[in-house]
Amino acid sequence: MIDAAKGKLRSVVVGLGSYLPKRIVSNADLEKSLDTTDEWIVQRTGIRQRHVAAEDEPTSILGLNAARAALADAGLTADDIDLVIVATSTPDYTFPAVATQIQAGLGMHHGAAFDLQAVCSGFIFAVATADKFLVSGSHKRALVIGAETFSRLLDWNDRTTCVLFGDGAAAIVLEATPSAGTSSDRGVLTSHLRSDGRHREKLYVDGGPSSTKTTGVLRMAGREVFRHAVGMVTDVVTEAFAATGTTAEDLDWFVPHQANRRIIDASAEKLGIDARKVVITVDMHGNTSAASIPLALAVARDDGRIKRGDLVMIEAMGGGFTWASALIRW
Repeated sequence: MIDAAKGKLRSVVVGLGSYLPKRIVSNADLEKSLDTTDEWIVQRTGIRQRHVAAEDEPTSILGLNAARAALADAGLTADDIDLVIVATSTPDYTFPAVATQIQAGLGMHHGAAFDLQAVCSGFIFAVATADKFLVSGSHKRALVIGAETFSRLLDWNDRTTCVLFGDGAAAIVLEATPSAGTSSDRGVLTSHLRSDGRHREKLYVDGGPSSTKTTGVLRMAGREVFRHAVGMVTDVVTEAFAATGTTAEDLDWFVPHQANRRIIDASAEKLGIDARKVVITVDMHGNTSAASIPLALAVARDDGRIKRGDLVMIEAMGGGFTWASALIRW
């Protein structure tokens, strides 16, 4: 368990920004090249469209645009940041890290920058990691970015997987802020991270520099992923409630990983969360892996739903398996 309640500092969200590629691929577009239909995709996933990056838009460019938007939203510059963490499974290169490329793109020559890979749970893992740095007092402000170009990992002839994913990026600025150490504080209140490597074959990419010397493509046993997902995410959400003395009724917003509408609905129902409190963007973005939660946060903040002081639960489950939750007072 990672719980900042014992410290005198909280990691408070002071900025939020996002970036989506201009190209939108609808289900109708996919019907032209795949044996599928809009009705089939929507019924099974809730997805209606996804954004796909241009050839000259690698993950670092998406992340850099999101980072700039988050800094502008916070009224800060790169000089005010001393930590950059990028959650991604689709780096531009094996190395250097996407985070260092974004750091350079921001004109930043100080602090630390590194990538973190936990697939769809990556953004929460990155938030939890940044929180540790900030509440320890070692760093003051962190850019936490989820950025993905999953379109580069897809077999576009496999209708069971290529219809699910999209590209995008979003970022938050976290700032170490003195607090009272209670669940009424603004900031990251608690986070819970899990993984179990026995499930690799259920969701993985069949390539890599050390194994095949290729990028590979995504492979997924969809029914198996669904079967595990609801139980895993409800487990870590329940732990977050227990750690903070809160309940589903206390939540203002539930912002889950946007992978599949049926998983989201089943998880919310099992947790007793009112459907009106659930933020859904999977219809617009598809599954953008580590970018999915911050993109959903950006949509809900920008349209006026998420407001200062709101209690927001984020959760995700991804390949590995990895799964995680974090409770944040906005």
